Amino acid sequence: MSAVAILVADGFETIECLTALDVLRRGGVRASLISIMATREAVSAQQVNIVCDYTLDEVDMSEYDYIVLPGGMPGASNLRRDQRVCELVSEFAANKHVAAICAAPSILGELGLLIGRKATCFPGFESSLPAGTFAGPKTVVVDGNIITASAMGQALPFALAILKDIAGEKAVEKVRESIQL
Repeated sequence: MSAVAILVADGFETIECLTALDVLRRGGVRASLISIMATREAVSAQQVNIVCDYTLDEVDMSEYDYIVLPGGMPGASNLRRDQRVCELVSEFAANKHVAAICAAPSILGELGLLIGRKATCFPGFESSLPAGTFAGPKTVVVDGNIITASAMGQALPFALAILKDIAGEKAVEKVRESIQL
């Protein structure tokens, strides 16, 4: 079974981050919140304090098959500014899986990882995507090993798309039933 690293920086979007974690864990997937900062503590854009499972320095990223990048501002900018994150995202996009929501797909665009692909992002970040990439607003886009979503309103479909990719439709149906979706 795949393991998922949800990378967290101060200013992350609460719902996007924690919905992915919740759905994946409900679906039986090993999912970890990993702070890119010096401590496990992080504060969301909505001033929600959380304690992550690990810091990036405490984990062996080779044990993970997926990276999830929550959006939110300045969370996505904080992720983008960290060279370790950029290197990991590039590596995972080439050899494993990456999922990004809201402002975070802009990271993939700026790193040149969306060339020849379809993706979505929060309105106003389309300019960071390569020409012809933007697949429309208010949606989740699966293109090979990369999943993108437009905003917090798509957090649940985004999380279910990741779960489906990892564990299949049966796991998705189990979670849908358990949350009355």
